Amino acid sequence: MKNDHKPRKPLVEKLRRELINSSIEQLMSLLGPEFLKQQPADQLEKADILEMTVCFLTQLQQQSQQQRRLLNHFNKLQSSSDKNLREADFSPLSSTVQTSITKDKSPVNSALWRPW
Repeated sequence: MKNDHKPRKPLVEKLRRELINSSIEQLMSLLGPEFLKQQPADQLEKADILEMTVCFLTQLQQQSQQQRRLLNHFNKLQSSSDKNLREADFSPLSSTVQTSITKDKSPVNSALWRPW
């Protein structure tokens, strides 16, 4: 049985290397031209491609985190703004302001209107 295993080992190893090489080529094609400008593709070693992929994915992750933070901040601002608008619609001061503005149509008085 051990003799049957020996001839298969080089074949399995060859298939493993082919899979690794194929995956590295795919990574290189996914990196895009901005990364490949650094070195011509024929001079890149596998380690270089892996390192560039890690760098690229790290940048994507950071951008994604920044976008999430900005989106959360925007959503909080919008929520706060919506809440303030809803409260203003139902507050007694809001109806007083509307009544005061519609009664007094003088541009001078409208510009100087104060709630006190």
